Amino acid sequence: MARVTAPVPYTDGSTREQAAWSALASVPDPELPAISIVDLGIVREVSLAADGGLVVALTPTYSGCPATAVIRADVEAALTTAGLSPFRIETRLAPAWSTDWISKQGRARLADYRIVTPGPAGEQEGAQSVLHFHPRPLACPHCASRRTERLAAFGSTACKALHRCLDCGEPFEHFKPL
Repeated sequence: MARVTAPVPYTDGSTREQAAWSALASVPDPELPAISIVDLGIVREVSLAADGGLVVALTPTYSGCPATAVIRADVEAALTTAGLSPFRIETRLAPAWSTDWISKQGRARLADYRIVTPGPAGEQEGAQSVLHFHPRPLACPHCASRRTERLAAFGSTACKALHRCLDCGEPFEHFKPL
């Protein structure tokens, strides 16, 4: 696929790529509707093919994510509604999705919904990813207490774990660092 180097003007003065990013920013994640697939980092790239069609690259949060087909259909609908045909959607599994790809705005939206997000991978344990069989206590998103416990390795989705605060008693989910 050859890339077009000069931006192609779109009807409102933006490029087709910018118009696509804007349309995709309105697509919510089906499992986490508080956040868009752009802010979650699922949309990896929007580019123009040599024939002028758009190419949208998606990386699911994990390769077996059951929401992948729904996300693809929602992307197709958003691009079609925005008048951005022709387009092609590609699924990219490498590099694998990382929680590092969640935008600052996405992290804030998740926090608003009391979902704790991990810091950048480099802040987890030096510059390496470390698997914790006994995870460190997380700050409760309700009262900020660090007296918390993990109740289950899996929450409402496979990418989140279920925790509870021992001080306020409220449950909360933690987006696992990947």
